[in-house]
Amino acid sequence: MIIRIVKMHFQSDKVDDFVKIFNDNKSRIAGFDGCLHVELLKDIDSDSTFFTYSHWTSPDALDVYRHSDTFRDIWGQTKVLFNRAPEAWSVRKA
Repeated sequence: MIIRIVKMHFQSDKVDDFVKIFNDNKSRIAGFDGCLHVELLKDIDSDSTFFTYSHWTSPDALDVYRHSDTFRDIWGQTKVLFNRAPEAWSVRKA
C-alpha cells in the first residue's frame, strides 16, 4: 500500500469551487480500482491550502488512476483554480 499526499494552494476566491469539485467527485475517486481511501484536509494556517490524502494498493494502481479519464476530468477542473504549483508525495508507512 502507498499513501499519496497532494498539497494544493488555491486562489482565495476559488476555494469553494474546489471544495465542490472534490465533494462531487470523491465517490468517483474512492470507487476507482486500487483506491482504498481518500479524504480532503485543510491547512490550519491557510484557508486556501488543502491536501488530498489517499491510500492506494500499489504505485501501479495510482498510475492507472493518474492516466484515466476520471483523473483528467477532475484535474482539468481543479488546476485552473491554483495560485501556485501543487506538490505531491507518494509514501509508505515506515
